[in-house]
Amino acid sequence: MSTALQDYRRKQIRPVWCSGCGNYGVLRGVEKAFGKLGVPPEQTVVVSGIGCSGRFSHYLNTYSLHGTHGRALPIATGVRTARPDLTVLVVGGDGDSLGIGGGHLPHAARKNVDLTFLILDNNTYGLTKGQSSPTTPWGCVTKTSPYGSPEDSLDVLPILLAYGISFVARTSSLQVQEMAGIILEAMQHPGFAVVHILSPCVTYPVLDWKTLRQRLAPLPESHSPTDKLAALQLAYSSDPIYTGIFYNVRKPTLEARLRQLNDSALKSYSSRGLEPTIPSLMERFL
Repeated sequence: MSTALQDYRRKQIRPVWCSGCGNYGVLRGVEKAFGKLGVPPEQTVVVSGIGCSGRFSHYLNTYSLHGTHGRALPIATGVRTARPDLTVLVVGGDGDSLGIGGGHLPHAARKNVDLTFLILDNNTYGLTKGQSSPTTPWGCVTKTSPYGSPEDSLDVLPILLAYGISFVARTSSLQVQEMAGIILEAMQHPGFAVVHILSPCVTYPVLDWKTLRQRLAPLPESHSPTDKLAALQLAYSSDPIYTGIFYNVRKPTLEARLRQLNDSALKSYSSRGLEPTIPSLMERFL
């Protein structure tokens, strides 16, 4: 089934990103993926955090929530747990996802929540005028590091793989067609899927798009996405920077585990001749 790409465009609000921003390419890729996914916009929720990427939820014709700094993942987890019938997409920047919100990643991973998380990485805090972010390279001059950043940058993909996330991929805003295909596979994946998207900022070009284009290369055709050790080795490569699906395995989702626990609890009550009503449950604690 295919839904018209235009169905996901919110015509009343136009993006206000800087001209040439990589986020326009990501938005286009997401629209293409939604069009092929075939899920109606009214059955889709987009949750975003703070920063330039935080405006993402404004520009899609779906249910949306523009959350607080770093809290997009727990909000989306609540949405997906309460309404497992909805398709949930989360969007955050490198600062929002790996800085203040970084502590939520391992817990979403161990729960294996059935949602898709796009990390838009431009190596800087663009909306707040170009400060150093968790992925700013060592030695880079920014507003908060006028003599060069004194910190190492995070290796994003190895972190995601170490957390045990069941679907890990990387692409860039320069590769709209490839990106759309990867995002589509991520949304079709039953479990927590994270796509790391390198998306250069033209106003504060810590991640230079010309240099990035020269360094990008597709994953070797021989790579098996079920081989975690091989995925880690390829993830540590910085020249070239590999793009594609690094890891893709199936394991029980949070929804499936909660359903199993619920069934076990109901069976336990029934075996004792009890009816699982709210009053009967409350009696246990009185």
